[in-house]
Amino acid sequence: MPPTRRSFLTQLATAGVVAPAWLSSASRGAEPGAPVAAFAPGLAAAVDAAGRIAAAMAGASSDPAVVAADEPRWAAVQASWAVDRTILNLENGGVQPSPAVVNHAYLQAWLASHDAPAHSLNRVLWPQVEGVRAHLAAAFGCDSEELALTRNTTEGIETVLLGLRWTAGDEVVTTTQDYWRFHNTLRQRADRDGIVFLPITLPVPASVDEIVARFAAAITPRTRALLISHVINLTGQFLPVREIVLMARARGVLVVVDGAHGFAHVPLNRDALECDIYATSLHKWLGAPHGTGFLYVRRERIAEIWPLFPAPAELRGNIRKFESIGTAPAAPYLAIREALVFWASIGAERKAARLRWLRERWLAPLADEPWLKIHTPRQPELAGALATVECAGLPPTKLAAWLWERHRTLVRPVIHPEFQGIRVTPNLYTTPADLERFVDLLRGAVLKGLG
Repeated sequence: MPPTRRSFLTQLATAGVVAPAWLSSASRGAEPGAPVAAFAPGLAAAVDAAGRIAAAMAGASSDPAVVAADEPRWAAVQASWAVDRTILNLENGGVQPSPAVVNHAYLQAWLASHDAPAHSLNRVLWPQVEGVRAHLAAAFGCDSEELALTRNTTEGIETVLLGLRWTAGDEVVTTTQDYWRFHNTLRQRADRDGIVFLPITLPVPASVDEIVARFAAAITPRTRALLISHVINLTGQFLPVREIVLMARARGVLVVVDGAHGFAHVPLNRDALECDIYATSLHKWLGAPHGTGFLYVRRERIAEIWPLFPAPAELRGNIRKFESIGTAPAAPYLAIREALVFWASIGAERKAARLRWLRERWLAPLADEPWLKIHTPRQPELAGALATVECAGLPPTKLAAWLWERHRTLVRPVIHPEFQGIRVTPNLYTTPADLERFVDLLRGAVLKGLG
């Protein structure tokens, strides 16, 4: 029997989830259950599994590291994704599949938006997005008037890098390992406005003291901003955001934080980071629908940043000026709420510990192999789920292609002027058996070749 709105609401209530108002609105017309079931076979069972997560975690140890290794407790979590288990997806860093409960909420809202969209989309659904803004702001630890809803990290960071008032000779410091799109943005501003783009190098991997010292050494009287990654996407290295922010602020320099891999991966809040600007993609570690993110700007800095799309003059100091993009779907943003509830039911510290446990499940058995070079620090405070390794004699692109074409195993090849390897990123739905299989595949590739 296909899921109905009534059965879905019952499942949410069982899990202790308060459904968004649009889902139970009397103004909804036809039940959208049948199209949802047709779109994702097996979705109902996976959605039902989400209701068991809180029960699975009840009575667990207060030590996240102990819970991370308590395999029976993670069964309900693993069952909460309706994914193809014939694929070993270890490339969850770029974009992740959402839990089934999130997909269900998204599809319900998407279908609801097509009932007279001028009314249902603009007058019923979009007003509900303000509640999502409040939930996200609470999760990040900021005021809701400091958080803009975006489509991804790129949109948030581009808004800031293109919107700040820099002039010829002003310097912006980042690293050679930061995201290539933002390098392109800064090069364009260098060409257009005459700013100076200064990428510095960091050791791979690096210590906290080394990182802070290199940024400090790069600051001059002309430095206007530092662009840093909370988590370097190429290696998974965590940067000490708070230490960098405090050092730079004392010198009058703004720090812009690329948090693409930070939020819902690293336990954090705004006050712990001390940052003025932070952007993230919610379709990465939160597991929200694809094409969702947020931009945080400290209230007193909102007015100084031009939006990408011109907004009314009266919104100059309003965070919503960064959302002035024209018609957009409400469904992805409304489903963020379910992603937040799902994440909270597990717990940020437990999730982070489990992700590190999954990383070590495949990395530890290989760490002492003479043919393996690890580019990611393994200390808990310096890395999480992502790890990049180099296998001697195996070009990363060829190894990644062999893993996918021969074994339906997905990893990301990393080719950088300073290092190379494959980036391996498990997720909460990844099982220990999956990772044992991956260890065997890597050993086989090195010892027997890719023939």
